[in-house]
Amino acid sequence: MKKEEVYIGIFGKRNQGKSSLMNLLAGQNISIVSDTPGTTTDPVKKSCEIFGIGKCVFVDTAGFDEQVQADGLGKMRVEKTFDYVQRLDMAILLISENSLAQAEKDFARLLSENSVPFIIVHNKADVSALSPGFASMLARLYPQNPLVDFSVREAEAAAPLQKAEKNPCEPILKALRALYEKHGAAALPPRPALEGLIKAGDCVVMVCPIDGEAPTERLILPQVLFARQCLDLHALPVLCQLEELETVFKKLRKEPALVITDSQVFGSVAQRIPATCPLTSFSICLAKQKGNFEHYIAGTSQLSKLKNHNKVLMLESCTHQINCHDIGRVKLPALLQAKTGKKLEFVYVSGLDPLPDNLSDFAMAVQCGGCMVSARQLENRIKALVKNNIPVSNYGMTLAWCNGIFDRATAMFR
Repeated sequence: MKKEEVYIGIFGKRNQGKSSLMNLLAGQNISIVSDTPGTTTDPVKKSCEIFGIGKCVFVDTAGFDEQVQADGLGKMRVEKTFDYVQRLDMAILLISENSLAQAEKDFARLLSENSVPFIIVHNKADVSALSPGFASMLARLYPQNPLVDFSVREAEAAAPLQKAEKNPCEPILKALRALYEKHGAAALPPRPALEGLIKAGDCVVMVCPIDGEAPTERLILPQVLFARQCLDLHALPVLCQLEELETVFKKLRKEPALVITDSQVFGSVAQRIPATCPLTSFSICLAKQKGNFEHYIAGTSQLSKLKNHNKVLMLESCTHQINCHDIGRVKLPALLQAKTGKKLEFVYVSGLDPLPDNLSDFAMAVQCGGCMVSARQLENRIKALVKNNIPVSNYGMTLAWCNGIFDRATAMFR
């Protein structure tokens, strides 16, 4: 099974060498480098491979001591930097000149509060080397965080002269590998959802509607993901559209071990297959695989308590063109209001945009499967909702509930 990318943020005050370090780690001039404070505005991302970790995405951010300008841009840049913390698996905190300002202490606390493991890089060692006394103080304050004395400038100068096996960033990479070995379980995907549920030789029928929301000439990621899991487990995936489902069942010698459907046709699929056949959806499989499954189970039970004019927060972790077939913005809201008999107000958040400030205004949240985000990114989003006592379900479970088959669609995972 493919491992998710590991997101690593690079943080620090302005002019600490964040962009230079980003370019050095990436081996390319990705971020603009300048002596002018505040050159980096929006986060800059670059994917690369780190031996011992795998595929990583480095994120260069604006300095968190950005000055607030008259037009508010500085404040917006800092907010963007802070917002990125919840999307990360690990972080690099840059400091220099044997100094640890309050802003840096506050940011280190923010990383810890969000369970983001980090290394501390004392940069500009060519100007001011790390003193033993300062190193001892950092060891007392941050005993779990590796400390590296480094000079981006010297590493840049050495890079063209180094042999391929001598990476000038090796001290930092070594610290990141050590951090990953200690905390890497949080960055790895959970156990594949179908493992233990199906076995070699089992037939798994996957219902994949091709409608106005389906991408052109390809399948959506969850369908590909679980078809691949079947192949990895030496099971036999059979893909069909809803219209061919009955034909597939007639041609099979026995009932399939499992039927996985797109959630939007839950009701129709349930009517066309035997009640004895296990049935779930791609979205519910993702909920099991990415974590938060128990939160979704508990949250779905609260759907029956919705009242007229309650606000429901709809969380789409991808961005796409909206049309009349849209499951999150059209079909799901319509079904939920029909099932509850209540007039509800829906608010939408796309991608990894920040959650609304006024979470207490919401009676319910419904999260999509989250196929386009990492397990940690999804976990941090759900954690924020749970912390604010907002019941949260996911698309698949909500649609199963609306169709009266919630227990059946989740039974195999409980």
